[in-house]
Amino acid sequence: MDFFKIDEKLKELDLKATEKTKDIFKAIDMTTEYNQQKVLSAFIKNRVSETDLGLSTGYGYGDNGRETLDKVMADCMGAEDALVRHSFMSGTHTLTVALFGVLRPGDSVLVITGRPYDTITGVFGIDGYSDGSLADFGVEYNEVALKADGTPDIDTIKKELSLKKYKMVYIQRSRGYSLRSSLKIDDIEALCKAVRSVDNDTVIMVDNCYGEFVEEKEPCEVGADLIAGSLIKNPGGAIAPTGGYIAGRRDLVEKCSYRMTCAGVGREVGATLGHNRELFMGLFSAPHVVGEALKTAVYAAAIFEMLGFAVTPGFDEKRGDIIECITLGNSERLIAFCQGMQSGAPVDSFVVPEPWDMPGYDDPVIMAAGAFTLGASIELSADAPLREPYAVWMQGAINFHSGKAGVLLALQSMLDKGALKLD
Repeated sequence: MDFFKIDEKLKELDLKATEKTKDIFKAIDMTTEYNQQKVLSAFIKNRVSETDLGLSTGYGYGDNGRETLDKVMADCMGAEDALVRHSFMSGTHTLTVALFGVLRPGDSVLVITGRPYDTITGVFGIDGYSDGSLADFGVEYNEVALKADGTPDIDTIKKELSLKKYKMVYIQRSRGYSLRSSLKIDDIEALCKAVRSVDNDTVIMVDNCYGEFVEEKEPCEVGADLIAGSLIKNPGGAIAPTGGYIAGRRDLVEKCSYRMTCAGVGREVGATLGHNRELFMGLFSAPHVVGEALKTAVYAAAIFEMLGFAVTPGFDEKRGDIIECITLGNSERLIAFCQGMQSGAPVDSFVVPEPWDMPGYDDPVIMAAGAFTLGASIELSADAPLREPYAVWMQGAINFHSGKAGVLLALQSMLDKGALKLD
């Protein structure tokens, strides 16, 4: 760390954390290799060519690259079909298109992983948000709370499904701003089996954000009918400049395409404007970049555990997504952490993050995000609402070595501001 002013005691902790995590890193490399070969195989199977990397304008009729990319993503996600578009503005927008694509007035949706994260509550129309929401269109919302230990309540889920007919069961894989564990593929499979033991017809949809390529399987391979995610998270590989994807059963993806554009037209239109190359390259790079992000999360967990902070997952726990949650205990540590991480960003390192009232969130939020793509959470970033227990959610890192530097600079910032003491 000769390029940065890092306390000698932090350098000692760095060496200990590096040694502590080496076996975990080997396991991550094995998953990365599997997923990289899966993606390469999908590219070869679907005969990706130079012409697929070109552009279309206007209506975008006959854009072969767009159609090939859909097929490649479907194979990568273990799905029948997929929609991959730069025109999806965010993960929440992509999820919204999928929800409105499947649900109709009078339908009911059951969320079985507790209260969804902040930005999606308005889409469902929870807590009075109704203008343009699913509730505004006559879709009924219900949820099953998590158990006290933060895990899904399978008995209550099955009971609720036996009492009422639901058009859709919705699963959120990542934790949002909560301290519960993210769902692993085995957890999602168990939930799908529980749902199917009661209802064979309900559509099982998974918000797959932050989970792609973390494990060898994806939700569609273990019983999910529909998944969606953001390209400025895992599957964009830190190259896609924007966008999202929907994947799953062919009939459901087709319905989503009519919501994406318009009824009767669907996926047949939509100029790619030269983004095909970036989206293909991003998807191809995604398994490796996800592996680097996982290593950064494991390293951060190890070093903060050694300092006595509560972390989830623990450094050696199995992971379902790229996010590491670190409970810092007070606002001073939280702000110092984010400011230090920002100082290690390749872009806007000189910016000093401050908490602010962000649209879609109930509390002031602080974000460290010096990224090549604005808001990309596959690049190293950290964010948190300023509320108890003052936990920060860290994610991403294009490569582990810069990610590690960001973690150490976050610790150094805490130390410099008197928010951390080293024995």
